[in-house]
Amino acid sequence: MSGSDGSGTTATSTDKRPNELLTSWFVRSGWSKGELARQVNRRARQLGANHISTDTSRVRRWLDGENPREPIPRILSELFSERFGCVVSVDDLGLRTARQSPSATGVDLPWTGPQTVALLSEFSRSDLMLARRGFLGTSLVLSAGPSLIEPMQRWLVPTSQTAQTEPEQPSASRRPGRLSRPELDLLESTTVMFRQWDAQCGGGLRRKAVVGQLHEVTDLLQEPQPEETTRKLFKVAAELAELAGWMSYDVGLQPTAQKYFVLALHAAKEAGDKPLGSYVLSSMSRQMIHLGRPEDALELIHLAQYGSRDCASPRTQSMLYAMEARAYANMGQPGKCKRAVRMAEDNFADVDEWDQPDPDWIRFFSEAELHGENSHSYRDLAYVAGRSPTYASLADPVMHRAVELFSKDTEHQRSYALNLIGLATVHLLQREPEQSAVLAEQAMHIAKKVRSERVNTRIRKTVDTAVRDFGELAEIVDLTEKLAIELPETAEAV
Repeated sequence: MSGSDGSGTTATSTDKRPNELLTSWFVRSGWSKGELARQVNRRARQLGANHISTDTSRVRRWLDGENPREPIPRILSELFSERFGCVVSVDDLGLRTARQSPSATGVDLPWTGPQTVALLSEFSRSDLMLARRGFLGTSLVLSAGPSLIEPMQRWLVPTSQTAQTEPEQPSASRRPGRLSRPELDLLESTTVMFRQWDAQCGGGLRRKAVVGQLHEVTDLLQEPQPEETTRKLFKVAAELAELAGWMSYDVGLQPTAQKYFVLALHAAKEAGDKPLGSYVLSSMSRQMIHLGRPEDALELIHLAQYGSRDCASPRTQSMLYAMEARAYANMGQPGKCKRAVRMAEDNFADVDEWDQPDPDWIRFFSEAELHGENSHSYRDLAYVAGRSPTYASLADPVMHRAVELFSKDTEHQRSYALNLIGLATVHLLQREPEQSAVLAEQAMHIAKKVRSERVNTRIRKTVDTAVRDFGELAEIVDLTEKLAIELPETAEAV
């Protein structure tokens, strides 16, 4: 027999056992029971779940083994993920959650054209209607490990082996689509424009516009179109979905970002564009590195490399090797990291000899980006190796070169800010706080123009590190005061 209290907690049995997993995460978090209860209540109100009123006694019951009702398991997953900077799933917390439909939460989706269109349409419409943090908290969870990697491996299965649904035939009351070549060109050029805006202004400014454009493209895909037009529309949809995912990632909407990336990979497969699919997988890999899952990141990059090995341009292959190096660095494997860095450099050296124009989605990967990625790999190795001065010294000249090149690039201001922050962290590793403070302040000036929660978070973490290591230094005290004025923590990501 089971019953419910007013907080959304269900007593499942009288012989429940203490939840050792949840207790472990809770103890390591440093929170008190009252503090966790307050955070759950605050997040619940953000989601519109005003009926939830958690207190210390209910937190104690969860630790003792009671299973809370939704949305509390997902709220706890989000709170602990944010606390530890990595994916902490509902299962990791020892909690059970009601299974939801794949279209709502999962990444294991059918690899068929009509269902891909339907899911893109459903998800973009929901995002437009609920473009706020409540959307991710009530209907989405991050996938990681086998639950993410295994469905993505189906990207490699030839289309002829996946279940296909016959296209809907036009009825007498529904005329075939008549999308002209100029209209298709306009859709493609609009996607390029959105990508430029993202590079200049960050993900927060135009995310809803990209999602709206994606929804319009899915409407066109639901109309009967010639085969070639359908394939090009899927390509546009894949690029827009990847960009929507990237912008969501940039403003901190991680589960939303992952769902867009997954749908983008499905659309790229329908378009028959393997290099574009590899690019989507690289974005998913970058997100996993950000979330502290480098093993998952490596699996995704290897999928991207294997799936596009016979058709990706040198620029695309260089980018994939650079991301492979980042994954190995975060796994603490310097030999494999250095090899991947060399492969990235070798492939980039062949860029000018490639006899075909690169698609717009990979043109961002310039010499500056190459140096930025490789220097971050060395920087990450330094941190994983316990602040190794050897790896910090490897990162220093490469990061300086990246910053120098980005300082002349007016189109990629977010990348400029991120590399300034990266160089600031290198100076901290080398115990040069004065230089670090100068660079962090420069990054702040750019961050004010770029609506990127990712940039803001990196700056705050760098300043926190500087305060922890050199808190009494006048330059660091001044930097902390400027941070509170320039980047107050008040903006809500949308």
